[in-house]
Amino acid sequence: MTILFFAVFGYLSGSLPFALWVTRAVKGIDIRDGGSGHVTTTNTVRQAGWLWGALVLVLDIAKGFIPVFLASRSHLPNWAIALTAGLAVAGHCWPLFAQFRGGMGLAVTGGSLLAVHPLGFPIALGLLITTVLILRHSARGALFTGLLLAPVFWLLKLPDITLWVGALTGLVLAIRFFEDWNRQYRELWLDRE
Repeated sequence: MTILFFAVFGYLSGSLPFALWVTRAVKGIDIRDGGSGHVTTTNTVRQAGWLWGALVLVLDIAKGFIPVFLASRSHLPNWAIALTAGLAVAGHCWPLFAQFRGGMGLAVTGGSLLAVHPLGFPIALGLLITTVLILRHSARGALFTGLLLAPVFWLLKLPDITLWVGALTGLVLAIRFFEDWNRQYRELWLDRE
């Protein structure tokens, strides 16, 4: 029963569309109608400014961190903690509270990793930046980051729970970013044609 509770809690936490709510409150617009069309920090920055984007980033990290942190303190098996993390990311990508039109899951993944190991987040961020610089495309870089998280954590000998969380959140990221494989990005300074 505890595992089911945290799985549902993870998904519902991830489903809180903070970027949608913040831009609606500040600008009176639906963030999905402009920019990239995604409920993300970068789209919030584009439509509402850096301050509001920073707020959304913190809230999105928190909605990955809180359920995973609490699950990890509840003596659940590693796979159940990872399931909570994966469902938090899935909730962000396909949110119940925003007609299943959400974000991309990177900040929620970062929060989930931060909850299980302090190095998980910076390592994942470094991997993301590296893959995007090499591939010169955000979606493809993020997709490969998702696929490489668990192997990189294994090579770096991080704890098993970090591997589990990296594997499940990474799988969700890969699925989500595959949808944008051919998208021409112009929203990040890293993106160039």
